[in-house]
Amino acid sequence: MTSKVVSVTSQQHFKTITASSTYTIVDFYADWCGPCKVISPIFEQLAAAESKPGRIVFCKVNVDNQRDVAAIYGISAMPTFLILKGSSVKETVRGANATALRTAVLSAAADAAKGTAKSSAQFSGKGQTLGASSGTTGGSTSRPVAGPVMPDMGAMLSSPGQFAQGRGLPQTVVRFLGLYFSTLFSLEPARAAEESPFAIKKTGGGARVGTVRS
Repeated sequence: MTSKVVSVTSQQHFKTITASSTYTIVDFYADWCGPCKVISPIFEQLAAAESKPGRIVFCKVNVDNQRDVAAIYGISAMPTFLILKGSSVKETVRGANATALRTAVLSAAADAAKGTAKSSAQFSGKGQTLGASSGTTGGSTSRPVAGPVMPDMGAMLSSPGQFAQGRGLPQTVVRFLGLYFSTLFSLEPARAAEESPFAIKKTGGGARVGTVRS
């Protein structure tokens, strides 16, 4: 079974861990510390049960290898467990006190479940917006893609002449067919075209659209 406890490798690594979750449960230990070895399995069990990405994470700090991290919190006895919310210490458990550790962890887990989970640190950088230009990074505004405009079939069938007065490809097709059939069997095609309900005028006056001049 893979351990849920993260071993801290540097001060920067520790900062990344604390920034990635609402709560960080830290076990400050030493390889030569007997009580540390006794309570370690309990810490592992709590980590397996309560770890939640972005909400609560468990980590271990070897005080001999990461003296700078231990110095930040003035760790002088092992084991020492810190319950951190962000970078602030919310609770401290000193010694191999399994009951106190479990109570502190469960309290932090319950509080973490109420808030919004933080984004994982490894995905905290700006991302590329899908569909954006190659030089545009996160924060860019995506443009909606216009879909095909469907004609109003009811208006086209009930009043084709009025429908033909509008703009667009469907209206142009209806107007063309209307003018075509209006003049097809007429002895005076120009007049028929002018009087056709499919003929329209340009805004502000002018020649009729679709009018045939003799």
